Amino acid sequence: MFAMGLGVLALSSCNDYLDKLPDERAELNSDLKITQLLVSAYPTVNNNLITEVLSDNMDDNGRQYSAPVIMEDIYRFQDTSEEGNDTPYYIWGGYYESVAAVNEAIQGINNLGNPASLQGALAEAKLIRAYSMFMLAQTFCMAWNPEKADEYQGLPYPLIPEQDINATYERGTLRQLYEAIDKDIEEALPHIAEAAADYSIPQYHFNVKAAYAFAARFNLYYMKYDKAIKYASEVLGSDPTTVMRYYEPYRGLGFVDFANRWIRSEEQANIMILASYSIAPRYLNSSYRFAHNYDITAYETYWVDMPWGSGSSNNTIIYANKLYGNNQCVRYPSYDEQFEYTDKVAGIGYPHAVDPVFTGDVTILERAEAYCLKGELENAVKDINTWILTHCKESEGKTVRPVMTVKSITSYVKSVDYAKRTPDGNRDRSFRKRMHPQGFTIDVEGSDQESMLQFILHMKRIETVLHGIRMQDLKRYGIEYTHPVVGEDPQIFIRGDLRGAIQIPNTVIAAGLPGNPRQTPEEIKSFVLSTEDEYKDPDEDE
Repeated sequence: MFAMGLGVLALSSCNDYLDKLPDERAELNSDLKITQLLVSAYPTVNNNLITEVLSDNMDDNGRQYSAPVIMEDIYRFQDTSEEGNDTPYYIWGGYYESVAAVNEAIQGINNLGNPASLQGALAEAKLIRAYSMFMLAQTFCMAWNPEKADEYQGLPYPLIPEQDINATYERGTLRQLYEAIDKDIEEALPHIAEAAADYSIPQYHFNVKAAYAFAARFNLYYMKYDKAIKYASEVLGSDPTTVMRYYEPYRGLGFVDFANRWIRSEEQANIMILASYSIAPRYLNSSYRFAHNYDITAYETYWVDMPWGSGSSNNTIIYANKLYGNNQCVRYPSYDEQFEYTDKVAGIGYPHAVDPVFTGDVTILERAEAYCLKGELENAVKDINTWILTHCKESEGKTVRPVMTVKSITSYVKSVDYAKRTPDGNRDRSFRKRMHPQGFTIDVEGSDQESMLQFILHMKRIETVLHGIRMQDLKRYGIEYTHPVVGEDPQIFIRGDLRGAIQIPNTVIAAGLPGNPRQTPEEIKSFVLSTEDEYKDPDEDE
């Protein structure tokens, strides 16, 4: 394997590692060696820990509990200098390592004359590169905003192996970064059917459905809604339930068996699965200082009153009776650590996170969101009802699985108060949060479209707790929220908050790449004060 990929963009180009191929296969002079390299080119890192801790899925349980430094820093919206597993340093290195391996493979294909037999491999390589760069963008950049795309910083997008050039890199703009990702995806899609045909487990690779699921998500974030719908439909087909999770076998399972079944390649909902060296599941499932706790569960996520029920009883949804842990840390068993022992006697080895990064259950909600943003609300509600059908039992207690309409969704959402930006207590919490879309517009508050989006974003939130996606929606929709810190001033995240782009590693900045800018504390405080009226109750005294 390639040495820590941070060297690709932070260290001198004379680094010894950059004079070697990314593995032990020496010269890439055959189709087999190219495809073998691509197997090892998939990223072995994830950003779930920092994006979850940064999001509104987390709360502070008090100083009687401890937390790793990385969680302390990120929860407070502070830049971190930590360099262990799951830190910005580690994430940066891992994804750029993947890009470096891909570039070696692409050069090898070019050196072989770009034969027809390797067009599938070339498509797979471009998708891996695009995915790694997309994940870097979600971590270290602001959300796509066409109005500020030439102002916001992008990231270096290497296209050839570094040992072949006197490497100097610039961050460029967010527009340039998204254009490069888009180019790789669009060039790959026509040929991806040829890519994973020979793999014994296609779900570990960019198979056809995975390629289109990735393209759908990217285009949703890129505000190309027609493409997002088209590509999601390639995944979902005429019967989306065939690529969605069938929950009946899960209902009788305990935590470990549930978690193990969740990540099986035989599970029809799992379109692509990636494994990483990660302690994110351990920290997110057992760190009690900052966690997805009872207050968040009961008043914002799984148990909040919704048409399908509320709490742990009279609730038809699968999540209601499959939560584990305690008041400090509530866990749904979709993200558990897989430990690889190198010495069972000594109890040592490597922690892994195995994550279905694309599923039919998320893809159908992304299509619903794209429909809604286009104003096609009836199509969106069809996808909402398909998701409800697969996630909810027919009845539980006095609650019956609902069938929603645009009118019923709007009526329900409008009956719920907006959450306060800084709650004084649980009565101020809500799944309904004010939106300030970044670079796009939606109808006025309380409209059918806005209500539908509130509903869809809540469904996405509970579908993806612990999996890092919620933070992207907070950034895209400019949703403001607060991280309370016991004994300290609350930390408030505002619309367009530059801290939504995690700071790039110190070593990369020291090597000459500009860091991410930040608003000053005074600027954030001034903005909070100037917008306080937005969050007042209608009957609150002036």
